[in-house]
Amino acid sequence: MLKSVFYTFFLILLAELGDKTQIATMLLSAKSNSIMAVFIGSSFALICSSFIGVFAGTYITKYIPPHYIQNVAGILFIAIGILILGGKL
Repeated sequence: MLKSVFYTFFLILLAELGDKTQIATMLLSAKSNSIMAVFIGSSFALICSSFIGVFAGTYITKYIPPHYIQNVAGILFIAIGILILGGKL
């Protein structure tokens, strides 16, 4: 179990570095008089998001095989990237 905890921690840490959520948190802390409030709020948001992801993933994989979910997610990421590059998003 400890191996899973460390693996998940480092994977999520690397995935979150430099993404839009981190940039938004930096902007909020720059504007705020209370950086601790921004830290607590952003930490709680990440916890809630992770909670939803874990339980949704557990529920969905009971009905849909994981490789289908991975393929659809990959296609959606590519489509969103194309839309962003095309200026549609």
